[in-house]
Amino acid sequence: MALVAVTDHVFPDLEQERELLREAGHELRFGSNAASIEEVREAVAGADGVLNCYAQMPAEVIRGLDRCRVIARYGIGLDTVDVDEATARGILVTNVPDYCIDEVSDHALALILSLARGVTLLDRKVRSGSWTPTDARPLHRLRGRTLGLVGFGRIARALAAKMAPLGYRIVTTDPFVPDDAVRQAGADPMTLEELLAEADVVSVHAPLTADSHHLIGTAELALLRPGAILVNTSRGPLVDLDALRAALAEDRLGGVGLDVLEVEPPSPDDPLLHRDDVIVTPHAAFYSEESLRELQRKAVQQVIEALSGRIPPYAVNADAVAGS
Repeated sequence: MALVAVTDHVFPDLEQERELLREAGHELRFGSNAASIEEVREAVAGADGVLNCYAQMPAEVIRGLDRCRVIARYGIGLDTVDVDEATARGILVTNVPDYCIDEVSDHALALILSLARGVTLLDRKVRSGSWTPTDARPLHRLRGRTLGLVGFGRIARALAAKMAPLGYRIVTTDPFVPDDAVRQAGADPMTLEELLAEADVVSVHAPLTADSHHLIGTAELALLRPGAILVNTSRGPLVDLDALRAALAEDRLGGVGLDVLEVEPPSPDDPLLHRDDVIVTPHAAFYSEESLRELQRKAVQQVIEALSGRIPPYAVNADAVAGS
């Protein structure tokens, strides 16, 4: 029997994981959500496998995993796990790259349309006593506008497929996707600088790495055309919020939609929360009842595969571990 530890989670319960592990002959351990490094270290002590949500698992934690064979992330991004250290110790790392494609792309679409049609702003104006159709001026016809996708993975492609029928031209930048593949998917490849200068709406869908931290900063925001809309449903630190606050203060943007922030939750006095041209949602783009169940099931299935001596289908470092 192997021991599988859960560092933290956001689900109603862990009964699905517990039952699947029990059927495979393994045991689930979870006490409470770990936050500090010491709490995480204690939570995973002696584990053969780890399920990880938002708790940080840096090298100093992973070095103490003497028996661990797999760390499975509840999510798409891997910024909570030091993958290099895990690989060096022969530990497989997995994610769930396909569990909330519709949810996140739908959420990005909702933010874009709310800003492009002034829905949230007009609602606020009506509630404050105004009944003026032009309170959200200027609004523009959607057809013929350009959507710029920063990153062209599964979610960005799903969003493109939903926006194109509305009449948007789709452009994208992604150093990991060949130009031919971009064109075959119905988008035009560009550099980041070209995209920012041309797009009416910019939606961020890049992974968070050391190189992509503050991918959208002061210089990049200065390239946006006046009145452009910026949406981020990926990772908060991809956008420099100090630079964004400054650009908004200068009224250079047409609107901003953020599901993720550099610091979550934000301070109640953050200027972003007090602007009518900004929509902030609480890192909720991934959520539906169906996506949560799918995420839990797929994450624990990766652990079971690894503990059975097989390579999990979502292992991100299988080749490196095999070659080490």
